[in-house]
Amino acid sequence: MAHSRRAMALTVVAGVAALGLGGCGGDKEAPDDAFAGKSADRIAADAVRATRQADSMHVKGTTRQESGGEVAVDLAVDRRKNCEGTVTVAGTRADVRHLDGTLYLRGDRKYWQAALKRQPGADKVVPKLEDKWVKTPASDAMTKNLCDKQSLVASMDEDKSQRRGLKKSGTTSVDGTKALKLTKRSAEGGTLSLYVAAEGEPYVLRTTESGGRSPNSATFSDYGKAVRPEKPSPDETVDLGALAAGARGA
Repeated sequence: MAHSRRAMALTVVAGVAALGLGGCGGDKEAPDDAFAGKSADRIAADAVRATRQADSMHVKGTTRQESGGEVAVDLAVDRRKNCEGTVTVAGTRADVRHLDGTLYLRGDRKYWQAALKRQPGADKVVPKLEDKWVKTPASDAMTKNLCDKQSLVASMDEDKSQRRGLKKSGTTSVDGTKALKLTKRSAEGGTLSLYVAAEGEPYVLRTTESGGRSPNSATFSDYGKAVRPEKPSPDETVDLGALAAGARGA
């Protein structure tokens, strides 16, 4: 299960982290009045700042791992770590909710078989998990940042060496919102692209990496929209830790 949870977080972070969006090179004037007089590094820094300050957002992304498998997430998250959506890993799908310090996952038999295939007693546990909401406490190191919006945005500014070299590539539209496109070549020979809203707040709207070893994309929307996941009912919920301990002791 740890591998699956890492894969979920990887998908959300992959596109933004690859770009290192805290700042970027290029002083050519932006081809739009909204960015007149601003260099590429200033535009990117403003986009990260606005995205960090937003109360909530919806993230939808995919990444192809070097092994060939694909991971996809579709999550709404906010600053209070409320979270709701879905995750798909290697063809298996699970629903995700996070509220009150607890992560809940609901997957079918195939999902849990893949997630727990290396865990002792998995054959006894899986039938009790399928189509149930499986809860994980906030203290679980593998899940505490999965629905953390601020940690996600912080990932945009981790690699300072990735900040330089973005070029302005004109305006386009992302899901109906006008956006400025910034691009650069990656070290693996692919193309990294960042799309910044040219209307309203300069939010990050999309990041992509095409070509290279791990192509990925992430789209960001619904900024400021309330995230209100519903707590699963007790009869729909199981505790994975308790089940696993029972299976090992059986």
